Amino acid sequence: MKLAIVAALVSTAAAFAPNAQPAAQTALNAESDRRNFLGAAAAFGAAAIPAAASAKVDYENISYLGGGQIVDINNANVRAYIRMPGMYPNAAGKIVSHGPYKSVSDVYNIPGLSSAEKDVIKKYESRFTAKEPSPEYVIDRINNGLYR
Repeated sequence: MKLAIVAALVSTAAAFAPNAQPAAQTALNAESDRRNFLGAAAAFGAAAIPAAASAKVDYENISYLGGGQIVDINNANVRAYIRMPGMYPNAAGKIVSHGPYKSVSDVYNIPGLSSAEKDVIKKYESRFTAKEPSPEYVIDRINNGLYR
C-alpha cells in the first residue's frame, strides 16, 4: 500500500516536471505518452482504494459466533440466534443490545425482558457461553452490515 502511494506521488510529480522530449510528435512518442498516462492513472487508482479492515483471522472463538451449536453472547451478532426458534428478533436483539456479560446468567438481568423471552432464553441457555468481548466482533453485534 505504501509503495502504491509513493508511486502515485512520484508519477504526479513527474507530470509537472519539464519535458525533455523533442518537439516533433511521432507515433512512438504518442504511444510512450499514453503508457505514462495510463501508468500514472493506475497508480493513482490503486492508492485511492481503501485499506482492508483489520479483523482477526485466527480468532480462537470463531466457532462461537454463530456457525456452531454454542453461541457466544458477548461477540456473536443478532443473526446467530436465527437458528433458535423464538429467540430472533426480540430476545436476541435485547441480548446483543446489552452487555457485555460476565456469565450466561447475567442475561436474565436485562431490563425490559418479558417472562416469555426469559422462558425462551432458559430453553437455549445450555447453548450459550460468555467469552471475553473482542472489539473486532462487538462492533457488529447489532447490525452486521446487512441492509435492506
